[in-house]
Amino acid sequence: MANVYWIDGAFVSEAEARLPVNDLALLRGYGCFDFMRTYGGKVIFLHDHIRRLKRSAGRLGIELPYSDEDLAALVEETLRRNPPGEASVRLLVTGGPSPDFITPQGKPRLIILVQPLASYPASWYEEGAGVITVDYERAIPEAKTLDYVRAILALAEARRKGAIEAVYVDSRRRVREGTTSNLFCFLGDRLVTPGEGILQGITRSKVLELARDRHRLEIRDLFREELARAEEVFITSSNRLLVPIVRVDDDRIGSGKPGPRTRALMEAFAAFTRALAGGGTP
Repeated sequence: MANVYWIDGAFVSEAEARLPVNDLALLRGYGCFDFMRTYGGKVIFLHDHIRRLKRSAGRLGIELPYSDEDLAALVEETLRRNPPGEASVRLLVTGGPSPDFITPQGKPRLIILVQPLASYPASWYEEGAGVITVDYERAIPEAKTLDYVRAILALAEARRKGAIEAVYVDSRRRVREGTTSNLFCFLGDRLVTPGEGILQGITRSKVLELARDRHRLEIRDLFREELARAEEVFITSSNRLLVPIVRVDDDRIGSGKPGPRTRALMEAFAAFTRALAGGGTP
């Protein structure tokens, strides 16, 4: 059974999906998106993602002609029309048509893409993984825009170096975020995560809720040299959840193995999502 997408007002098969070439998403990379996944067949954080999508659109000056309820209903109907099983969902908002190829006309397009959920190596979670750092500052970090050129190049560099992610570091040596993730580290008895110049991740926000009663939290600037001294590091994202990081560039983190506090948060997050997916209280 082929995947079914919602493309600008109609459900179509993957093979039939089309976007006009005068859309600013293609011409200028003007648009935004959000990514989410199902747990037990449900997008349990759906409204968090919809609110973030609208914030991203607002930062770009794009006004969406859909209510939160409309968007939620479209996501759920698109999922219903696709094969069963855990899925990933991407909501894309394009800049819409432009007769002069640069001026928005206030006619954004909405696209909903559903695909089977990707799986990741068990070794990432059991043994930990590596990341690299790259010098870069996103122009509009609060928005999840379609501009992923630097991210694509950074991830290619990460793969060449045997890492799974690239983490941005700004001109003041402040660690910001990964290309598609947020970053946390344990420094002594403190759980530290950057709070500015980043995209506020949905998984990040849930981990902060879970950690609030367990650890002393510090949401602040995190410098590259601090990261090297961290006892434990992990990244969060909607698709990969929590991944323990045991190497940053050439720096070994802690013992070189996933730490106990990271493992405890991984287990707490798994229990939290299982409870919500089952309709219970976490």
